[in-house]
Amino acid sequence: MDSTKRTTAAVTTAVSSQALGELTRLFLRLGFTAFGGPAAHIAMMQDEVVTRRRWLTEAEFLDLLGATNLIPGPNSTEMAIHIGLRQGGWRGLLLAGSCFILPAVFIVSAFAWAYGRFGSLPAVAGLLYGVKPVIIAVIIQAIWGLVKPAMKTRFLMGLGVAALVLSMLGLDEVLLLFGAGVLAGIMRWAMPPVGTPRPAAFGVLGLVLIAAAMVLLPTALTHFWSTSSSGVDIGHGVPFGLAPLFLFFLKVGSVLYGSGYVLLAFLRDGLVTQWHWLTEAQLLDATAVGQVTPGPVFTTATFIGYGLGGPWAALVATLGIFLPSFVFVAASGPLLPRLRRSVLAGAFLDGVNVAALALMLAVTWQLGRAALVDAVTVGLAVISAILLVRYKVNSVWLILGAAVLGILASVGGWYGL
Repeated sequence: MDSTKRTTAAVTTAVSSQALGELTRLFLRLGFTAFGGPAAHIAMMQDEVVTRRRWLTEAEFLDLLGATNLIPGPNSTEMAIHIGLRQGGWRGLLLAGSCFILPAVFIVSAFAWAYGRFGSLPAVAGLLYGVKPVIIAVIIQAIWGLVKPAMKTRFLMGLGVAALVLSMLGLDEVLLLFGAGVLAGIMRWAMPPVGTPRPAAFGVLGLVLIAAAMVLLPTALTHFWSTSSSGVDIGHGVPFGLAPLFLFFLKVGSVLYGSGYVLLAFLRDGLVTQWHWLTEAQLLDATAVGQVTPGPVFTTATFIGYGLGGPWAALVATLGIFLPSFVFVAASGPLLPRLRRSVLAGAFLDGVNVAALALMLAVTWQLGRAALVDAVTVGLAVISAILLVRYKVNSVWLILGAAVLGILASVGGWYGL
């Protein structure tokens, strides 16, 4: 009996180690190759963990996507952490998140070193010229695969279309997500499927109150943060230190919803206007590096930290901005199965999921307008889509190949064909 238990434990440990090893390899590779921002990162993860490895179903992946949109912080990083938690528990959570973040940290630190030494950024225009069209194809493929499990009913289809239109018109992302969830919950209460009982009315009221609180929370926390900093002498700022640097980025990582443009506004208000640690030009350069390097856009904090205080400050800033994501996922991840078992909460999550897909599609439209600028980029996007859909080529290899092609285009000067 003892021998059997030892054998079973050994097999379980081996399987666990194998799963953790695969998680490590996957997210290290994505950390080095995931260009294009959160929508592209999530699309690449969907290809890897749903299509290729079948770790998750499309519906399970959608639920994780909805969950990442409901909490502050970088969506693609939180998606990596969620996947790690599902596949490897607490160790998987730490490994997947860290392996996705660390390659970007090293790359951005190298950019920061070059920036400090030479006073300018290495040229990346050619690389992005080739990579961006492929990213458009990768995101569209992922959205296409997720549409069917998300659009379960005609109501959800209509809700998705409405969310897309409102997103294109500039409606606040948080309001859009929680609003879609509440509408789906109310519809589920008002028109329950045939043969199923109607949920209690107080459940709908509770759903509305919780959603309203979550919509107002980022605004309240941001106001509190601004009020708590109001004692700063705007004319003189505050002395640089690792402790205030860590706390500043911890606050940003704890309250920030939205895109890199929202991050830019937070950083400008705190580090340029109030504390005077950066100039406008330095902040724009830091934001550009976060946008053009692979991995999370939030590694802008790494660049800023390195420029202000070298490697230790880079580490402190990185820990500050990413630490809340690990905490939020660890707290919210175990709640997802319970949400699915609740009638109203499940309907709420369905609404959030279609709104999250609408946001991805709106971002793809904006990226496409910037990426498809000539015949070469349009051709790259079309060829990439065919290779992805028809021949199931791994998106990582397509992105690497496009990066090389873009660099050659830059050297040869054959833009705008």
